Amino acid sequence: MADGEPAETVINTVEEPLDLIRLSLDERIYVKMRNERELRGKLHAYDQHLNMILGEVEETITTVEVDEETYEQIYKTSKRTVPMLFVRGDGVILVSPPLRAG
Repeated sequence: MADGEPAETVINTVEEPLDLIRLSLDERIYVKMRNERELRGKLHAYDQHLNMILGEVEETITTVEVDEETYEQIYKTSKRTVPMLFVRGDGVILVSPPLRAG
């Protein structure tokens, strides 16, 4: 690079936590929410509060019930698919980017 030329900015680097989210735009991500909810969907947009717009979402809700006779915990899961979903950031516990080979 010659003197006077602007340095190129590298857009694939992670310098701040939200950079990892930025690199996951238009890719499928995993989001763990409060109240035993899990989301898997394509990330369309996000902001600094982790409010997100997800598309093609699969939501999994896990509930725990206690058998009154044996006092055993019974885990039940229910799933649904949603074409487009707004996720409020204050309910987000974890965001996992897609696995990248390389």
